[in-house]
Amino acid sequence: MENLEGIGKKVKETARKLNNMSSKEKNVVLRKVAQEICNYQKEILEANERDIEEAIKKGMKDSLVDRLKLNETRILDMAKGIEKIADLSDPVGETIEGKTLENGLEILKRRVPLGVIAIIYESRPNVTLDAFGLCFKTGNAVILRGGSDAIHTNIAITTIIKQTLTNLEINSNCIYLLEDTSRETTLQLMKLNQYVDVLIPRGGAGLIKTVVENSTIPVIETGTGNCHIYVDEYADLEMALSIIENAKTQRIGVCNACESLVIHKAIAKQFIPMLVETLAKKQVEIRGDKEACEISNNIQLATQEDWGTEYLDLILSLKIVNDLEEAIQHINQYSTKHSESIITKNYENARRFLNEIDSSCVYVNSSTRFTDGGEFGLGAEIGISTQKLHARGPMGLKELTTTKYVIYGNGQIR
Repeated sequence: MENLEGIGKKVKETARKLNNMSSKEKNVVLRKVAQEICNYQKEILEANERDIEEAIKKGMKDSLVDRLKLNETRILDMAKGIEKIADLSDPVGETIEGKTLENGLEILKRRVPLGVIAIIYESRPNVTLDAFGLCFKTGNAVILRGGSDAIHTNIAITTIIKQTLTNLEINSNCIYLLEDTSRETTLQLMKLNQYVDVLIPRGGAGLIKTVVENSTIPVIETGTGNCHIYVDEYADLEMALSIIENAKTQRIGVCNACESLVIHKAIAKQFIPMLVETLAKKQVEIRGDKEACEISNNIQLATQEDWGTEYLDLILSLKIVNDLEEAIQHINQYSTKHSESIITKNYENARRFLNEIDSSCVYVNSSTRFTDGGEFGLGAEIGISTQKLHARGPMGLKELTTTKYVIYGNGQIR
């Protein structure tokens, strides 16, 4: 087991020193890291191949293997994401508001780094690079605990980052990867509140539940996505088909993929046969309620468990509702507060959906697949926050800062 106490101390000290770096200095480092990731892509791909082989031997399903897999295009995209972070404005030091009191005190509210961020995540090795880029840009040090499935890839990426930092005479302890992925070490990390300011779990429901129940560090919940699309009675049905096909099948093992459909009964008999035919071409299994099964023999009867399931697979649940009110109630009951969409040409129904659906991202006439830091123009993301305090939705640079009051006086006493 790694000495987390010692690791925490080293990383905490590094975080303090990062505060002295200018935006220009940080951007030079980020661009150099992006360049080196491309220069050493061969080493990354070799490490990734080891992880892929072991994942297949363990029987990991295809959608999760896809999340794990890297290729030259994905590595190039990862590097471009870091370059995009370098191009973005640095929020650290930004004055959000200010005022001068009657006694002459000048009070300013400024953005400052959170300090030390720990991230526990599964499978996706791109998170390793994204997390470093976002944290470094915002002056935060980061402790990473990736999944055992991606350990070789994560070590390769972290080694490149740390060597680049050392070459640029930057303390490489501003990023630390825990190579021990055991449950014991992970639980110990969750208790490191003396050194870690924020803990972010990024993965499935089981991981997030474990972190929330065991952590003594403040937690920002991210990840799980039982995302819904509601096809309203006023929907453009061809548009709905296109959006659903994209949201479900464009990439199935991601948290912003559509997992559940809600369909207004007024268009169900017309729309469902069209839907079944379209999704059959992509081998999507549909599990619907009794009324949906009566419309199509190609729909399996859903269980109660299906309504709340994030499948991460070619499976989709389908519920027929009597009206918008029932649709909103159903989605709010079973949603994981990630991303939901309404397909409609009715302005009032769209407005109600946007106002009453309790999720971090709510769409009108669009695929849920856009819930992503890169797609939102954030460069990358640390995760999709599904909670309500501090940060919500894709977490970019500003979400990795907190605030500090800075007060200037000239001898005032109380």
